[in-house]
Amino acid sequence: MSEKYKFHDPNGIYFVTCTVAYWIDLFTRKEFKHTIVDSLIYCQKKKGLSIHAWCLMPSHLHLIISSQKESLASVIRDFKKHTSKRLVGEIKVCNESRKEWLIRAFERAGKDLKRISNYKVWLDGNQPKLIETNSFLQQKLDYVHMNPVAAEIVDEPEHYLHSSARDYAGIRGLIPVELT
Repeated sequence: MSEKYKFHDPNGIYFVTCTVAYWIDLFTRKEFKHTIVDSLIYCQKKKGLSIHAWCLMPSHLHLIISSQKESLASVIRDFKKHTSKRLVGEIKVCNESRKEWLIRAFERAGKDLKRISNYKVWLDGNQPKLIETNSFLQQKLDYVHMNPVAAEIVDEPEHYLHSSARDYAGIRGLIPVELT
């Protein structure tokens, strides 16, 4: 992996994106969205993850994060590993019309990788970008919160339930957020 895409500053705030393999629109069912929300809250409580902004889109998750306890690299690694297992388990038991197709896709994504035993839900990497200036922070906040508007899911960012735009608009969101 390139040195460019690593968490270099243990005290830094980073913008990261976790993307589903093949950019599959996985997060279309509430059960799958709840898995991500629950897992992020767990990482906050148990791993010291600070979430400054977030937005769960159908095929990816944007985060602006920092950590006072564990390294961000290990938190994201564990988050992806845990959610991969939970999501595949949920796909297998829920009433999902794309069940067989999803399972085959995630099997194929991990097929040639020795470190993957069954399924690969997330693409490798997350391209962390250190936020060093207020203008860069504002640019990333706007990008994260406007994602559902640009995708024509909602008209206003704060109308999107699975985003911290609600918190920034004074509406309590699903995940505790440390406003920047």
